[in-house]
Amino acid sequence: MPPTLLSSFFTNKLDNCRFIVYYCLMKTTEYLTSTIDKLPKGYVFTFSNFNIQPDQTEAVIKALNRMVQTGQLAKLSKGRYYKPENTPFGPLLPDIREVVKDLLEDNGKIIGYLTGYSIYNQLGLTTQVSNTIQIGKNDIRPTFKRERYTISFIRQKNTITKETVPLLQLLDTMRYIKKIPDTDLQTSTKRLLDILKDLAEDEQKTLVRLSLKYPPATRALLGAMLDKLGKEIFTSALSKSLNPITTYKLPGIGNILRTATNWHIV
Repeated sequence: MPPTLLSSFFTNKLDNCRFIVYYCLMKTTEYLTSTIDKLPKGYVFTFSNFNIQPDQTEAVIKALNRMVQTGQLAKLSKGRYYKPENTPFGPLLPDIREVVKDLLEDNGKIIGYLTGYSIYNQLGLTTQVSNTIQIGKNDIRPTFKRERYTISFIRQKNTITKETVPLLQLLDTMRYIKKIPDTDLQTSTKRLLDILKDLAEDEQKTLVRLSLKYPPATRALLGAMLDKLGKEIFTSALSKSLNPITTYKLPGIGNILRTATNWHIV
């Protein structure tokens, strides 16, 4: 083949390859854009949410990062993206449940739950909103950061299910009642009494069973609260689980819970 024809052959072949790569990238971007357009704002996702072949992974990640650069997407952490919702005050971060949903469920199975600072506001115990997201899990990991949030963990010894999560959140709150921000023990106790009172009797019974895997101070506080609500029928197991010579310091609680001293609360 003459040199000029040979050169033309390779040039055309190179151009064809470039066109194929460009076409594939455009099709990938079109697919991603079409799929992302259907997602609600604030929904957190990774490249694994897309129906792609393994050899397309790198192209998809590059396309997602390009969308971050153009402002179509925002990055929550490495490999985690979301569609930002823009306001006059700037873009909004996703709901905290979206921020940590991979730590709460695994293939539809509940493996963790929001607790502590993450729900005090939700339970009406404080008006403060914390940048710390606390998660209850059977197996915990070191604290780490995502965007502006610090994510920490509380070890939960009970089995975590959809039904037990609200009760575990309540017990966690009793356990850390002295750490609830912007309130005092008496105000927190009154609010917890209201929540406890609204539980069905079978839920109150389950709460007592779950509390047996909590520290004794939590069991003592729960026992005194149940006494206040006239639910002494549930408190026998709690009383037997406590060391009669140990005391628990919750100053002022006795003003709300008349039998606090019976539970060694001072």
